[in-house]
Amino acid sequence: MLDVAYIAGLLIQALALIIGLCVHESAHALAAWALGDKTARSRGRVSLNPLAHIDPFGTVLLPLIMIVLGGPVFAFAKPVPVYLGNLKNPKRDELIVALAGPASNIVLAVVFAALCRVPAVGSLVMATGSTLPLEFLMSAILVNLSLAFFNLIPLPPLDGSSILVPFLKGRALETYYQIQQYAMPILIIVLYLLPQILRIDIVGVYFNFTVYPLFYQLAAWALG
Repeated sequence: MLDVAYIAGLLIQALALIIGLCVHESAHALAAWALGDKTARSRGRVSLNPLAHIDPFGTVLLPLIMIVLGGPVFAFAKPVPVYLGNLKNPKRDELIVALAGPASNIVLAVVFAALCRVPAVGSLVMATGSTLPLEFLMSAILVNLSLAFFNLIPLPPLDGSSILVPFLKGRALETYYQIQQYAMPILIIVLYLLPQILRIDIVGVYFNFTVYPLFYQLAAWALG
């Protein structure tokens, strides 16, 4: 039997995720453009159009497979092309470009929380008798916080790995860039194998100290 509530929940989360990914990737592209690299801007990546960022596998197929398998859901958009040689200060600016994505998601989470306090939203809920608008806003807050803090994990190719760049030199820096090609196997190990086999949920513990406390504070303010 078709579970309408479940399907509606998935659609709400999918919409929130697409919005979060578009803003995240656009922020990377915009930061790179401001710092001297026009590559992403010339390829239309400073855009909120989902078609400019969606990766057929990473944004659509992979999350669906993970939902079916019942594990944590991971999604990614097309990487934003950044040529470090075009940046004014490559090491410093690579960090700024990387952190622009998570920062944009945190700001977006606050914006969605603020929208919950707008009287028109409450009026819409009362008029329609549907809580879907509030459910979407709450989901968007959680999704954006999750995107922000997940990407801050210092593991290539996640944005947080760029925090290490200013402190690496020579062979260490070369090794860092080489590790990036093994990103997907590493993420699979962290997201699936460690929790399933060794019962070690590193991401879950990390979220318990970052995403969820902040979400509860924003939710309390939004609905207060």
